[in-house]
Amino acid sequence: MAPETPKPPATANGGPPPDEKKPVGPPSGLSAIPSQYTAEQGLRQSMKHIGYDEAREDGYRLKGIQLIDSVRQSLQLPVKTFDTAAIYYHKFRVRFPSNEYNYEDVALAALFVACKAEDTIKKSKDILCAAHNLRQTHDHKTPDDKIFEAPSRFTVGLERHILETIGFDFRVQYPQKLLIKMARKIFPREHGQSGEEGRKFLRVAYNMSIDLYKTFAPIKQATFTLVLAILELTALFLDTDSARVDEFKKAASWHSERACVLETMLDLLDLYTQFPKSTKVGVEVALSKVMDVKIVINNMVAKDKHQRYHGWCDRCAPDVLDNRSVTPGSATSPATNSSLPGSGSAKRKRAPSEGTQRFVFDADEARKEKNLVSRYFNDEYEEHEVEVEEPVREPEPRHPVQGSHSYRGHGNGRADYGWPSHPRSSRHGHPSDRHRSRRGHPGRS
Repeated sequence: MAPETPKPPATANGGPPPDEKKPVGPPSGLSAIPSQYTAEQGLRQSMKHIGYDEAREDGYRLKGIQLIDSVRQSLQLPVKTFDTAAIYYHKFRVRFPSNEYNYEDVALAALFVACKAEDTIKKSKDILCAAHNLRQTHDHKTPDDKIFEAPSRFTVGLERHILETIGFDFRVQYPQKLLIKMARKIFPREHGQSGEEGRKFLRVAYNMSIDLYKTFAPIKQATFTLVLAILELTALFLDTDSARVDEFKKAASWHSERACVLETMLDLLDLYTQFPKSTKVGVEVALSKVMDVKIVINNMVAKDKHQRYHGWCDRCAPDVLDNRSVTPGSATSPATNSSLPGSGSAKRKRAPSEGTQRFVFDADEARKEKNLVSRYFNDEYEEHEVEVEEPVREPEPRHPVQGSHSYRGHGNGRADYGWPSHPRSSRHGHPSDRHRSRRGHPGRS
């Protein structure tokens, strides 16, 4: 006998079941739609949850990205591995404070995961050895040294926490490839020209694409938005002819929005204003030039009536503006709180996303899974009315039956059946008392 085909579940209001030709998706609660990008407001809420300290965490963010870039160049890894590692590092840092994980440990573990994700596989000991040789040039080590045994085990253990944090979502954008194509379109190779201006423009733009990952812009914006912001900001820094980049100012034709491009440019300008020595382009451009360009961008935002952060909700603003409070553990420096096994950071947290992200691309497979799982999660009830006759219990006697000798407190070995106690009087005394009084009555023999 063939198994019965499960019936489609009815809607909550008793209406017809949804059209099976247009599946809504996998069952709710079992699968989730991962979001590749996070808005500024969402980032601030995450940072508020961990007690983000601006003065401390911004420095560790820059140092971590710089460490990833230095180790990547030492191991001769491609730039796409750097992009992936930087995004993993940012996503982990906005969910876990630095007093639980050393920023150096997280940066090296993120690079280790990125090497696997981008198929540029390197052993954990190779990454740790390269970082050690960069920090201590006088003490050169090899990856086979025993000093890397314990850190290697911890890096492999931290890899699992990074995978849980990103939800096994390995989608990462690489703006450098698209940036080179657009730069060549701005400065085409013409016959008889050296192309010195184009090479200088591309060099500054490429370095700016590396500096961009020292901000949160890569986890907020898409690839086209990042590239358009880099091109326009580079043109403003180098005073390039505006006619060359006018084509790229139409963000709608490049699958982007003008407000997002302006937000990315302001993020870069904030980086060059506050931390110029920690960037590649900030040390080459004068601070006065950066301030002039920032004024121009702010005037564009005010003229077009855009917000500083695209998609900002004014109702939620009071809840996220005070997100950079100092926590009791903020005074603890990662230099003295190494994330090694046995330390206080051994108690790990789970990521806010529960479980593992699953990706179902086939609609038929999603429908089959939904029908298969629905039989275990749908609660079905049937109401039945049953008449039951309950027997009427007879009332229990309040006094003992005549001739019975089951009295309380006699000690004759008989049990007390729970009859209610009553005070004894001279009229209803004990039978033995009545006999004794009769025997002692005058006039009887």
